[in-house]
Amino acid sequence: MQRVLVIGSPGAGKSTFARALAAKTGLPLVHLDAEYHLPGWAEPEPELWDAKLDQILAGETWIIDGNYGGSMDRRLARADTAILLDYPGTLCLWRVLKRVTTLRGTVRPDAAPGCPERLDLAFLAYVAAFRMNKTPALERRLAAFGGTVVRFRRPAEAQVFLDRLA
Repeated sequence: MQRVLVIGSPGAGKSTFARALAAKTGLPLVHLDAEYHLPGWAEPEPELWDAKLDQILAGETWIIDGNYGGSMDRRLARADTAILLDYPGTLCLWRVLKRVTTLRGTVRPDAAPGCPERLDLAFLAYVAAFRMNKTPALERRLAAFGGTVVRFRRPAEAQVFLDRLA
């Protein structure tokens, strides 16, 4: 594991898992939410984002957490390991709601500056439907991936994996 993607539904705990994995492995950690967004949750110009992502992917070692389907193929092409947190939608939705109520109005450590947590009904609907609408496409991409795929269906499985790392 030298270049690792951590992917899955919002609320699955990608950032939390990625931080723990980075602590265990010493690999540098990149949170795509922090790298992608501009203040106020604005999106960068595509060519600026592409250049920034190229720079991130050029690294010899990294852990990148986040989905961003438009760049998934580019990230998979450089990764040697993909970790899918494939947790039930109800768990992810609960975690998002808990995060929003706990952090509302503040910026998460894994988010971009100027992007405070907020309640967004469209985002909650996206999380609720993630397994049905997004996971099949992720599975197809992972089936074609030449590296190692690790899939966790419960948080306890992810914790066992982390506990077994040196």
